[in-house]
Amino acid sequence: MEMQADYIELVEKARGGDRQSLNQLAIVARERLRTYVYRLTLKEDLTQEIVQESLLEMCRVLGKLKQTDRFWSWLYGIATNKLHRHHRTEKALKKAAASEERRRGPMRERQGGLETLVSLELKQIVSKAMQKLRTRHKAVLVMRCYDCMSYAEIADSMGCSEFSTRMLFVRAKKALQKELSRNGFGKGSLLAALVVFGKMTAPSEAAAAQLTVPAAMTQAGVLAGIAGLATTKTALVTATAVGALAVGTVTTTSYIASKPELPAATPEAGIHVAAPLGAPNAAQEKLWYYFPEGPEGPVMLRAELRSQADGSSQQRLQDDQANYCYQDGTVSVNNHRMWLNDLSVMRLPTDSRAMASALSRADGNPDGMQPVTARGRDLLVIVERQEQDGQIRTTRPVTVRHSNVLEEDYFQSDWSAGVAPQDNRDTMHARGWTYMRIRGQVGGQDITGAGRIPFIYGTSREHSPWLRLTTANGTTLIDGPAGAIVQDPNGATKARYPQGSFLSGMNRPWMGLHVMDTVRRDAAEQRISFRTELLNNGRDVQVTVVRDTDKLVYTIDLDADVIRRIEFLQAQRPVGYLDFEYLQDLDGDLSEFKAPAGGTERTSLKQSQGILWLVQLARGAFAD
Repeated sequence: MEMQADYIELVEKARGGDRQSLNQLAIVARERLRTYVYRLTLKEDLTQEIVQESLLEMCRVLGKLKQTDRFWSWLYGIATNKLHRHHRTEKALKKAAASEERRRGPMRERQGGLETLVSLELKQIVSKAMQKLRTRHKAVLVMRCYDCMSYAEIADSMGCSEFSTRMLFVRAKKALQKELSRNGFGKGSLLAALVVFGKMTAPSEAAAAQLTVPAAMTQAGVLAGIAGLATTKTALVTATAVGALAVGTVTTTSYIASKPELPAATPEAGIHVAAPLGAPNAAQEKLWYYFPEGPEGPVMLRAELRSQADGSSQQRLQDDQANYCYQDGTVSVNNHRMWLNDLSVMRLPTDSRAMASALSRADGNPDGMQPVTARGRDLLVIVERQEQDGQIRTTRPVTVRHSNVLEEDYFQSDWSAGVAPQDNRDTMHARGWTYMRIRGQVGGQDITGAGRIPFIYGTSREHSPWLRLTTANGTTLIDGPAGAIVQDPNGATKARYPQGSFLSGMNRPWMGLHVMDTVRRDAAEQRISFRTELLNNGRDVQVTVVRDTDKLVYTIDLDADVIRRIEFLQAQRPVGYLDFEYLQDLDGDLSEFKAPAGGTERTSLKQSQGILWLVQLARGAFAD
């Protein structure tokens, strides 16, 4: 929202009792306030009444305004409260029918030459949908979409927290989309409908022609939005109207989540530690967890953190395309998912009590996050934490069902569009997937293998994960889209397991957590203890998984977010290892990386052993 220095100076003088400044402020405020209120009421007579009462209230209590740079949000709050009171009176109910008829004349005068932009039928549908919204929903849409007010400013105006304001904005958009859908409008219609409404309610034709709506509210571009309107059965827009509406309508804001062209960069030396969650100096955390395939599947994560020590803040976004970090005015795009700075295990709000208990026993870090029991696809869980009196208090998680969370602005990055991102990714992470070679020995016998790893959820369908390991005697373990099987040297299926059984305890970055956390959570799932140690090079971490006399010792590259080596020990004696090599470039002969086909023989499905399949491998169980 624009707030120039002369506005602030004018407010300060008026607040100090300068009558001339107060009169000038009232003139400036009247027109802007009139547009805001009219968008809430769509009634000219009611708009004039509310504006007049609000300006009188402004003059009466201006001396109580403490922050002059919050003048507009403060004034909007006065007007919104006046409108609330009006709707609660019996007089408003009795006048409703008559006011509706009187509205039609002034509205047609307002629209003037806008008839050439969109059809009257379309405007009536959009207008009717907006009128059915609650006042608070209309208010947050108007302030955010047309006055470009920040969430903090809207929160001041509406007397609630910034977090609550964000959620109110979400509900307002969903409510509007619901009303639009009742008239046949598709999912891509929201942005275009808001543009239509903004033009309809603009104070002048010139203002309508220059009206902009930031694309932050939805990633459906204006053309896609208009196409959604134009192809519905009940809302047909002519090609001429679509073209006219598209010109000069929307100003898009570039977000990292919209896949910008990143400048070429040489990855910096060392590691880029990302530890925004659960840090001991965290004063405030806001966390969004999105599970597109349900709690057992991949998780997308957005996190905001404000430091208790110096008030600094940072934001993290791990969506279906990359891992972003915004801190100290810099946006970095990294290879790795985030991890906690004390090397404790990342918790999820969907963790069962058994999982949470197992993790707490293993890493000694009790977690105060309240679990949620919701299941199913397209699950969004929102959690807020605040430091109060030396204690971290966690709000009750909010769960939302929404199939389009990744396109919502409240989940995307909202840092400044002017910040140039620094791409720290290597070639394979920038590509989003790669192949890996596996070489090693178990019990003195060689093991060879290959696999494919998607690093992000966005590539996991086209380049789905698979793994193939072959022992010295010819036994082959395969895991892929067709399931997990064990084949004898002749290619016959010896055993069949659920898909993903042999991916447990291995690289799974597309699932949304750092591989260090996926390995440890795999261990906790089987109630197996583990310990974690940062190695002297500062780049690698060692995770030791212990089950009776068996040990799996992982060496994990924190920056690359991959497993480098797994060592097998029995009774403290080394019995084997697996080394992993990842292809940065995909030039040359790639025949060894042909995706495996599943076996055709029908065998009974055995129960997955989780990470314990690696213990069985070390003991030679699959060679029998």
